Amino acid sequence: MGEKVVAGAFDLSDRHRYRRKLHQCLEGMERLLAERRFDRPRNLMGMELELNLAGADGMPKMMNGEVLPRIASRDFQTELGMFNLEVNIVPHHLDGRVFDQLAEELRAGLGYAHRKAGEVDAGIMMIGILPTLGRADLVAANLSKADRYTLLNDQMVAARGEDFSLDIDGVERLVCTASSITPEAACTSVQLHLQVTPARFAAVWNAAQAVAGVQIAMGANSPFLFGRELWRETRPTLFQQATDTRPPELRNQGVRPRTWFGERWVGSAHELFAENLRFFPPLLPICDEEEPLRVLDEGGAPQLQELVLHNGTVYRWNRPVYGLADGVPHLRVENRVLPAGPTVTDVIANAALYYGLVRALAEESRPVWTRLPFAAAAENFDAACRHGIDAELIWPRPGRSGGLTRVPAVKLVRDELLPLAAAGLDAWNIESADRDRYLGVIEERCRRRVNGASWQVDSYHRAREAGLERHAALAATTRRYAELMHSGEPVHNWPTGVPAQ
Repeated sequence: MGEKVVAGAFDLSDRHRYRRKLHQCLEGMERLLAERRFDRPRNLMGMELELNLAGADGMPKMMNGEVLPRIASRDFQTELGMFNLEVNIVPHHLDGRVFDQLAEELRAGLGYAHRKAGEVDAGIMMIGILPTLGRADLVAANLSKADRYTLLNDQMVAARGEDFSLDIDGVERLVCTASSITPEAACTSVQLHLQVTPARFAAVWNAAQAVAGVQIAMGANSPFLFGRELWRETRPTLFQQATDTRPPELRNQGVRPRTWFGERWVGSAHELFAENLRFFPPLLPICDEEEPLRVLDEGGAPQLQELVLHNGTVYRWNRPVYGLADGVPHLRVENRVLPAGPTVTDVIANAALYYGLVRALAEESRPVWTRLPFAAAAENFDAACRHGIDAELIWPRPGRSGGLTRVPAVKLVRDELLPLAAAGLDAWNIESADRDRYLGVIEERCRRRVNGASWQVDSYHRAREAGLERHAALAATTRRYAELMHSGEPVHNWPTGVPAQ
């Protein structure tokens, strides 16, 4: 596989063989499911956090090649852009004081990485989109120096056949083109993993889809791109457009985008993997030597590498994941909705809300997805991206009367969803101190109507009112954000504005 990545060229036989292997992998998964070969429930969660590198002036630093060797930890690795890093947190059991443990590990790891980045005049920033990024920063020359990124870019550019178009109409409008997928690197996120049994997968995935709009409304942190104020959470629409391999003709025919919310509730993980094969042409037809059906015939557990690789090039906001641990297959739901930041406390609060809600909603006697049309969940996601904490969301009315209502996100969360999340965390056996502390952060965001995006926007406009021009105001907002981020106080407590120049 590594040799093919380096070579970076595929012929027709590669694609035919890969498609054949994909179908073998899917058949292998069907057999694993039928034979009940998946891991037992273990209440395991994991987290990945994408980061930006920025200098003391708030400007991006294209230096992950210099910073990573200084960090020298397998927990940290490259991401798409040279100004990106990613840190992976080892799996934890969802119980006890896990959220405080996660917070302590993140603070220690990020603090160390920040100090090492400082050796080359860079620093770590957790933010959905760095406000100071310019179009000249997001070019192919600033892709990280790894063959897999070059190969992915080349294949996506070839599949599209023309420049990528960005057209985001928010508070202001941004219209531009890009000759590479590098604008995707502007999007830095938190990925939350939850290991599930095959029997519970659909309920957890559907619950995660139902609350994706709620997650964005509470956690929005990406209001600026290329000097424009756009959506409160611009990252999802930017990611979709920056990875859209469909020219206009295919869009008009209804071909699905590679980054998408989905179109229906599901009944199994297998449905999502099958959709991947049905709807999305392979981008990286790299074949492994494994013969998955023979491995199964011999009593082993296959890696299903082709299926896993193809799944990694379909960017669902809640993605199914197949993996092996100690030779035993397992399934995970990977939640990819949230932006990074603003602080470790905010990241952990977002995680507590998510894990609590999906547990509670997945176990309801009348699941929310039986009462909420899928199109309404997709509409909620779009509304939350546009309006953040001020969004209004569609939600089933409480009680037996049924029907839907449109309700402010802060009211929905405070009145209905926070109690549900608390019950879900109790079901995970989370200690009450952890539960109350981190859900209390969400409650305070609702009470004050403040999250990362609203703080950025308010501080930027105060800087403009104080006389700073657009670029200087964005840089000053970024520097102040970095200062407050490292202080650790959750964003709802941050003073608005930037220091006088």
